[in-house]
Amino acid sequence: MKAVVITSFGAPEVLQIQERAIPVVLNDEVLVRVKAAGVNRPDVFQREGNYPAPKGASVDIPGLEIAGIVEAVGEGVTQWHIGDKVCALVSGGGYAEYVAVPSGHCLPIPNNLNFTEAASLPETVFTVWSNVFQRGNLKSQENLLVHGGTSGIGTTAIQLAKAFGAKVFTTAGTDEKCKACLALGADICINYKESDFEKALSNYEIDIILDMVGGDYFEKNMNVLAAEGRLVYINAMQGNTVKLNIMKMMQKRISITGSTLRSRDKTFKTILTKSVYEHVWPTILNGQFKPIIYKVFPAEQATQAHHLMESSTHIGKIVLSLS
Repeated sequence: MKAVVITSFGAPEVLQIQERAIPVVLNDEVLVRVKAAGVNRPDVFQREGNYPAPKGASVDIPGLEIAGIVEAVGEGVTQWHIGDKVCALVSGGGYAEYVAVPSGHCLPIPNNLNFTEAASLPETVFTVWSNVFQRGNLKSQENLLVHGGTSGIGTTAIQLAKAFGAKVFTTAGTDEKCKACLALGADICINYKESDFEKALSNYEIDIILDMVGGDYFEKNMNVLAAEGRLVYINAMQGNTVKLNIMKMMQKRISITGSTLRSRDKTFKTILTKSVYEHVWPTILNGQFKPIIYKVFPAEQATQAHHLMESSTHIGKIVLSLS
């Protein structure tokens, strides 16, 4: 099979097409012929050498979410059959023509989505559902602040939070991006290059914040959170080390949490997959949530896809086509 391979750690140009063996399917796995693969920020970190693959995952073929057709099933698999159209969360290896996936990490492709749209779902939907709704316990009528509203995570969080009855505040770096956030359902979007979000939100009570920025956003987040607020981290692109005012946390009874998804064990991901299917899939089928695709690149242009990801100029998801 053909695969996009990290030939050495470095700039996007280290990504090259190479021939690799088709994966061997284990007892509880399915082999998927990949039609499309989502491009995510962790793929960039892995390419740079800053995000090592967990044990058992591909160390040099990136890709955490795919959509395609089941080509073979392990002896212990009963849920899926050859020819089924699925999308799946994978621990790596998604930028390839074939990938072996634990059967419990697959989901049926909704009949109102194509392969490209379906490939953009698993990493972002699983991350948002796990962190905003499970760890953050977002409830109807609460106020959610999403930093980076036009990222794949952001566009997902806005739509799902609105679908479940929350009020959504976002930050974005341009007026164009703010308009896109509002079009997706955000109630307020703050251009962080023109306004200080802490000051802009001083008259609102924010119940939960989804942050991927870190750094000096931490103190501002603590200040805008209401009593019993929840601060949820999924990345810290501007710095991992912050100063915590413990007294402020105690007085406002703020919960600080966060998680990474890739390294979680198979059982956790299987349970999360079932929860996503139960709660999120209906919002796709009824049109409340639709993946936002910014650009599709052929696998041979994975370098260009990574350059676009690093530019942060995109609105929504970047996808590779492996058709």
